[in-house]
Amino acid sequence: MSDPNSTARRTVLAAGATVLAGGVLTACAGGDDTKKPEAEGGSSPVAQSPQASAPASAPAGGGKTLVKAADVPVGGGTVLKDQKLVVTQPTAGSFRCFTAVCTHQGCLVNKVEAGTIDCPCHGSKFQVADGAVAHGPATRPLAEQKIVVSPAGEISLA
Repeated sequence: MSDPNSTARRTVLAAGATVLAGGVLTACAGGDDTKKPEAEGGSSPVAQSPQASAPASAPAGGGKTLVKAADVPVGGGTVLKDQKLVVTQPTAGSFRCFTAVCTHQGCLVNKVEAGTIDCPCHGSKFQVADGAVAHGPATRPLAEQKIVVSPAGEISLA
């Protein structure tokens, strides 16, 4: 015969192990909310020409200057950590804006280099021209934000 106390003990231990395993799986699957350092923005002279991009929900209010066009390098971009945005200039005078939140697990991208917007968490890379995935594990592009460039070269959300 089995002791009723040992059966109860086994049940409690099995339930505890199940809860512990569930917690570990949840922790492993969760996103990394740690904010990463802002990329150091280079500077080069650029032509000033407005470029509108597709609308999406904006994390900051429109009208406020995000960055000067002269601070966004041609073929690269500038990460705006506080606004969770990245502004790129794929070709001279053509500006684009995307969310800086990686579509893989929600980390902030930290640099724009060699034609891609790079996420430090798991290595995802996105094209500066359209936010499309250049290298996974992300499978969805960065959300595009609508911007305007003033005649004075100030870039702001539309």
